[in-house]
Amino acid sequence: MSVEFIGMISTHDVSETRPASGPVVDRDYTRRFAQAHEEAGFDRILVAHSSASPDPLQVAAYAAAHTERLGLLIAHRPGFIAPTLAARTLATLDQFSGGRVAVHIITGGHDAEQRRDGDYLAKDERYARSDDYLTVLTKAWTADAPFDHDGPYYRFADFHSEVRPVGKIPVFFGGSSEAAYRVGGKHADTFALWGEPLAETAQQIASVRAAAEAAGRTTLPGTSVSFRPILGRTEDEAWERAHRILDTIRSRADAFGGRRQVLPVGPDAVPQNVGSQRLLAAAAKADRHDRALWTAPAAATGAAGNSTALVGTPETVARALLDYVDIGATTLLIRGYDPLDDATDYGRELLPLVRQELAHRDAAAARAEAARAEAAARAEAVGAAR
Repeated sequence: MSVEFIGMISTHDVSETRPASGPVVDRDYTRRFAQAHEEAGFDRILVAHSSASPDPLQVAAYAAAHTERLGLLIAHRPGFIAPTLAARTLATLDQFSGGRVAVHIITGGHDAEQRRDGDYLAKDERYARSDDYLTVLTKAWTADAPFDHDGPYYRFADFHSEVRPVGKIPVFFGGSSEAAYRVGGKHADTFALWGEPLAETAQQIASVRAAAEAAGRTTLPGTSVSFRPILGRTEDEAWERAHRILDTIRSRADAFGGRRQVLPVGPDAVPQNVGSQRLLAAAAKADRHDRALWTAPAAATGAAGNSTALVGTPETVARALLDYVDIGATTLLIRGYDPLDDATDYGRELLPLVRQELAHRDAAAARAEAARAEAAARAEAVGAAR
């Protein structure tokens, strides 16, 4: 089997442990960051969205122009442009990039953040709008003839687009609420989760698959799980680095976000979205879970985004990632606290270990299947001889 690795880029150097430096749109940094992921062997990069950050579509287009094969996962919030326009925009970029576009639908989990762009719908209404939006978006990419649509949030007549994607644009969908399961289960090719303990992650995967089956799907969505790996040459070195990172996070949690100041962060922040609530619940149970999952960074930041770590040597973290593959993860989204340098390190030390083990598993499965086929052929030959 194959597993997709996704990294994440930004347009300037900043993280929970690094004060923002350079202009908000630093062309050289953005180019080097995208190219570092391509050289490291990542399959895609996520370009995030917020009410204050640079437009992800344009960032993705810039990254595409400076890479050769790297896929682009573009975060996109329904509700701010028409789905027909979004369909044409994404398809156009897919054509120019040679079929490298995927879209990550972010319905929005914080009322204040949504209102900064003028969206005053309540959470359940936002998910209902995303459902209507995705119905239009995906049909616009495939419809052979002009079509009408009369839904609860979008209405138009005789729509037709001359631009189509190179192939199918994969749809990712994030969230951890029942509404997210329902809408993502219906529409998503890949459902994106933050890194919780194995048991809780397996429960979420089951919930998404049940929602997909309830929507009448026979092909179930894949699962993406996100982590912040912290590597060391030894276990002790990895944990020493992890605690240095945690100390830095705690010392500047209120300042994280640099110029963007997107959402309240820190240990006293109260998140509205269920995904953050779940990470904080896991952190309240214990700092460490399973093989290498560390939840202390989530507690320190109020679980503002992808904030749980996997700590250890590359071999330990690779095995931890494979634990998630074993329960159904098909995509692994990883990013570091030293974003550019960590992406390079992951490509050198982590991605090859995971891919090597998966190749060994595939080879073993192929040998077992060949042995079964040979045994069946022998049994058939013996039966024929009788």
